[in-house]
Amino acid sequence: MISVAKISRSLPLRPALALVVLLLGLAGCSDPSNVVELKGRIYGTGWSLVYTPHDTAPSPQVVEAEVIAAFDVVNASMNTYDPQSLISRFNALPVNEALEVDWDFTYVLNEALQITRLTDGAYDVTVAPLIDLWGFGPLGPTQIPSDAVVETTRAAVGVSRLDWDPSIRSLSKRVAGVSLEFSSIAKGYGVDLAGDALDELGIQNFMLEVGGELQLRGKSPRGDAWRIAVERPEQGRGAFQTAVSVSDVGVATSGDYRNYFERDGRRYSHIIDPRTGYPVQHDLVSVTVVHPSTALADAWATALCVLGTERGLDLAERLGLAVYLVYREADNLQAVWSTKFDRYLAYNAASG
Repeated sequence: MISVAKISRSLPLRPALALVVLLLGLAGCSDPSNVVELKGRIYGTGWSLVYTPHDTAPSPQVVEAEVIAAFDVVNASMNTYDPQSLISRFNALPVNEALEVDWDFTYVLNEALQITRLTDGAYDVTVAPLIDLWGFGPLGPTQIPSDAVVETTRAAVGVSRLDWDPSIRSLSKRVAGVSLEFSSIAKGYGVDLAGDALDELGIQNFMLEVGGELQLRGKSPRGDAWRIAVERPEQGRGAFQTAVSVSDVGVATSGDYRNYFERDGRRYSHIIDPRTGYPVQHDLVSVTVVHPSTALADAWATALCVLGTERGLDLAERLGLAVYLVYREADNLQAVWSTKFDRYLAYNAASG
């Protein structure tokens, strides 16, 4: 196996929340010497690429450059840590001052707004003020906010606070304090862009991963579909809940079991319900989504985590989404999945 590891100089994008997917090894490769592996850092997390090159494939250095160039598109447009990015410039705007955004920003925002509509507001990319209020933003944990402060903050949350004209890509805010946060979709979009770049290079068989979010194309080095293991929540790293066999899809997982804090015996998840202003309080622990787009797998995993097990599974069935949900039942973990997920399921751990 050829291996190249480098560090990206990009400023970090806030990582998507609690996305944990473990990758099964490549044991059984027919010719491991013909497998290329690239690694690095981007968006404040790690990325890796495993691919089987064809006879006329460009060098690994060229491949890596194209992947990084795709990642950088997202950095320039959606990196909230970069004050010059489009999203930071929008967040700093006063009320009613319009900003023309780029095509990538337009795509991501349009898809996010569609999911907001389909979830009746459970998914909302204007939730950033509430994330910060509850201590899951850059400043870290804070005191538990009062109900009055939560309600005041909610005044700046909701897509109805945006003025958006996609025909001319013009975006402004109707209310002071409105800010956008694409962490639940932008990293997956970067994976999609890089996957398309690999396709343009003629690389048809690859697994690309950024911070646990994946795009998988063609065949694994074993010559069959890619096999991906999903971590069993709350059991520690290395414990598998299920495994999937996938190709030509994206995979993303979101959950409440890694990013949270506890006060006075109560656990507060980083997953905020924008409709209430409070961290979610239900039995759903993690959601894994398989979707052609990693960006949409990412976004839907977050959205369904807000909705909870029953409502999330019902919506997934109605929309034909392939989802796998792990929930608490007393002291045990149980799993349920949508009909569309059956085709991908390779293994399911015994519950409990």
